[in-house]
Amino acid sequence: MKPTIVDHIGIAVNSIDESLKFWETTLGIKCHGVEEVVEQKVKTAFLPLQDTEIELLEPTSPESPVAKFIEKKGEGIHHIALRVDNLEATLAELKEKGVRLIDEKPRCGAGGAMIAFIHPKSTGGILLELSQR
Repeated sequence: MKPTIVDHIGIAVNSIDESLKFWETTLGIKCHGVEEVVEQKVKTAFLPLQDTEIELLEPTSPESPVAKFIEKKGEGIHHIALRVDNLEATLAELKEKGVRLIDEKPRCGAGGAMIAFIHPKSTGGILLELSQR
């Protein structure tokens, strides 16, 4: 299991529309798609930067993990996603090593990716997402 690249950095925001004003107008990074991920109760917007992306995450429900994050910590970096070639094998290897997983099996994420999260207690406080595209 060796991650190949930083897939994206997830940023929790109250409003994608408001946040895009900064990213698109001020920095000139154009959004290449907004998508709702119903299962995760979130709306996402991706802003490409060469081999990685910024992912803006707007909660669509007060029960969303992103809504709870914003309520507790405010807007800001929510997670870092690393791309892997074989997510199922990676999860099995991590589990065997005693890593605390939030997701023991891959699930569908935004942009058609398969994703799984590693618990922050195993990563020094960082919510780490693994992504297979």
